[in-house]
Amino acid sequence: MSVTVPRTVLNEVRRPGLRSDLADTLVERLVAAYPAAADPERAAQMRAYMKDVAPFLGLTSPVRREVSRTVLAGTARPDEDDCAAVALACWELPEREYAYFAVDYLRRHVKRCSSGFLPVARHLVTTHPWWDTVDALAAHVVGGLVAADPALRTVMDEWIEDENLWVARTALLHQLRHKDATDTDRLFTYCARQAGHPDFFIRKAIGWCLREYAKTDPEAVRAFVTRERSRLAPLSVREALKNL
Repeated sequence: MSVTVPRTVLNEVRRPGLRSDLADTLVERLVAAYPAAADPERAAQMRAYMKDVAPFLGLTSPVRREVSRTVLAGTARPDEDDCAAVALACWELPEREYAYFAVDYLRRHVKRCSSGFLPVARHLVTTHPWWDTVDALAAHVVGGLVAADPALRTVMDEWIEDENLWVARTALLHQLRHKDATDTDRLFTYCARQAGHPDFFIRKAIGWCLREYAKTDPEAVRAFVTRERSRLAPLSVREALKNL
């Protein structure tokens, strides 16, 4: 089986000649193994819970990860093109569990990717977006790329202003796991910049990234919330101060 990714997608991520034997192998195994473990009744429940963002096969996380281990058995470590090909191909498959496989794969191998992978990550964030894929991509993939190449911080400065709320949410959450390495000026600037955003997912993300950083520097977060409280949504304030 050969992975086929639409040319429009490849052009968008600037990888028109993308080829990967590893991706061919993994996708061939995936489309055989995942449906064999499907649970139609659970699939309907999962689709409803995820607001009909995509169809599901009905694989619980433990089942999916167990099947994924068999899919990955004996395969080589990927390079950046392999990672891109696997992710883009999975994103073209209809059922959501394939996207979950891709996210897990990228989380595991993000250190194999350069800053040039960021357009692929953006494509994934903006295609069939919902919190289930976006948040993991933000914290573990985009966040990993920025940590490895701080020059990408200027791209995050653009993403926080993006009209696409999922791109802006990614900018807010990309430092979620950075702890002491957090660029606090950007963290607080991004939160203040989007403080008046009307969407739940942005307001929630503001509170979440502040709450997470409060584990590292609670006084800094408390001071920021005190200073900006009149601008922040009540949801953001509650989330930020939940553990303080």
